[in-house]
Amino acid sequence: MKSTPLSLIAGVVALAAVTGFAALNAPGDQGVTEAKAAARLPVERSSLLCPAPSTSDLADTTYTSFTPAGEGGGGEAGAAELEPAEALPADDGEPAGKDEEKEEKDGADKEKATAGKPVLSLKETGKAATADTSKSDAPALIGTATGAFAPGWTAQQTTMTAAGGARGLLGVSCTAPDTDFWFPGASTGKSRQDYVHLTNPDDTAAVADIELFGAEGALKSDVGEGITVPARSSVPMLISTLTSEAAENVTVHVTTRSGRVGAVVSAAEDGVGSDWLSRSADPASTQILPGIPADATSVRLVAFAPGEADADVKVQLLGKNAAFSPAGNDTLHIKSRMTASVDLKDVTRGEPGSIRLSPAEGSTTPVVAALRVVRGTGAKQEVAFIPATGPVGERASVADNRAKGSVLSLAAPGETAKVKVTASAGSEGGEATVKTYTVKGGTTLEVTPEVPTGLKGGYALTVETESGGPVHAARTLTVPEGGVDMFTVQTLPDDGGTVEVPAVEQDLSVLDD
Repeated sequence: MKSTPLSLIAGVVALAAVTGFAALNAPGDQGVTEAKAAARLPVERSSLLCPAPSTSDLADTTYTSFTPAGEGGGGEAGAAELEPAEALPADDGEPAGKDEEKEEKDGADKEKATAGKPVLSLKETGKAATADTSKSDAPALIGTATGAFAPGWTAQQTTMTAAGGARGLLGVSCTAPDTDFWFPGASTGKSRQDYVHLTNPDDTAAVADIELFGAEGALKSDVGEGITVPARSSVPMLISTLTSEAAENVTVHVTTRSGRVGAVVSAAEDGVGSDWLSRSADPASTQILPGIPADATSVRLVAFAPGEADADVKVQLLGKNAAFSPAGNDTLHIKSRMTASVDLKDVTRGEPGSIRLSPAEGSTTPVVAALRVVRGTGAKQEVAFIPATGPVGERASVADNRAKGSVLSLAAPGETAKVKVTASAGSEGGEATVKTYTVKGGTTLEVTPEVPTGLKGGYALTVETESGGPVHAARTLTVPEGGVDMFTVQTLPDDGGTVEVPAVEQDLSVLDD
């Protein structure tokens, strides 16, 4: 008598909960497997990577961790923790001297002493948790969430640098590890100091390649290939040292030959400010870039066509009341594998807006894109970046919101949509609040979220699509410092908190030999 071992079935079901796919056949086709309609189940594990925040002695960094309340993967048990990576010194193109070697050794000894101690642990879902540091050698962080904490887990790293060359409010949503990243909007120009931060979450080394593309095509580079990122470590690369060519607008392409990394670009611009540039949404013929502040004084669009064909895209601003094309910039021609840019100046003219790129003249070539946005003038300028992003989908969250300074932009590029916005319980107290908004098709709605009742500490915002759509969202956080409205913008793509798992039925009837 033979039967299919129950342990095998349990293993496949567990795999399905993580990967979203399961197929099971009994040996010799003695059992019957039939795939039913796929169900959506919560993920059981999530990973996030946060780059090293700053090397400035004047920097103060806040980490915020959050998982929306709801049914979690694997029941109520689980954890969500951010732990230090073994950060490596920045590659500035100069050989290390004896003093630098000693500092590196001292830093390594300190990291060993703190290894395994979480920087931030999330205690419950539906409530934000925060931690702070003012260390100039604060490391990159490697994070893992399991069980009830995994679905929709997000973490935000926000750094205030009040003075110096990296002055600004630098915010970044910690990223999931991957093998392919696009960053239009970087620069190797003399006024910019841009670093690509590569963080490896795994126990084996990863090998990455960095390609750079300017207005005339690929920039020559002999050192951007085969970059080793040691296990559970982070490597920052100054991109101007990867090429001898200075280019104002550059698209950075990060891929891995082996392993996976988290990648993000830090950008500091002389006399303007600094912020993080997050990855663009994957190449597509239509891209949405939401959340241009109403008082933006300068907006630059940077786009890149990674395929073999040129791209022609329509450029439209989704304004407060309607969609329209900026005067003189209704279309943009993007040559294959060349970075194109256009200065849209103060395109919003006192109203909030979002940019929609869509195919023009029958072109269907996929593109990636980002915006460089400046607020203020003269010595009171500050810069931030808005990459193209996917819709919020079923649900998306952004952490590190405060009692003042958080603004949510909701863009509906197609039909009118209704979304529910939840402001979570605060990290130190307060009760969640919920409000529903209707976003007219072809427009951008900017709202100041209702803060949690009795708020103490920071909180998270969760956006859920209730009808219509799609909706693309971004959160702007503004913190006044030294007479300057420091700001940063984070987009809210779907959190991927659930995966499709085909239902499987197995006939376990016992058959004779």
